[in-house]
Amino acid sequence: MMTPTKNHIGRKISRIRELRDMKQEALAQAMGTNQQAISMMENSETIDEEKLIEVAKALGVTPEAIKNFSEDAVINYFNNIYDNDFSHSSGAFGHHCTFNPLDKLIEAYEENKKLYERLLEAERKK
Repeated sequence: MMTPTKNHIGRKISRIRELRDMKQEALAQAMGTNQQAISMMENSETIDEEKLIEVAKALGVTPEAIKNFSEDAVINYFNNIYDNDFSHSSGAFGHHCTFNPLDKLIEAYEENKKLYERLLEAERKK
């Protein structure tokens, strides 16, 4: 039984397409071809450089990104983002609120009240 090689370009294209939430039909349309051609390409272990450049452009990546794509690197990247965002911050995704939202609401209410009083005064003067 043949074992798949680590440098299966078609499989890398498929994974990048999936990570970009793109269907084969959408990639085919971007490349001016059909879904069957994309399926065949994704099952190919190698593709020519010209086609790789065309695919990379349609996926919004560089040909080198496809060639060097690694599932392990993607998992490691997302794990690092998760670790950095949640272990080093007190809030979700590292966002910190620097004011009390209720204070801002009361300020807006007071401002509206003053505006309304000025409007009433202007109407009385007419």
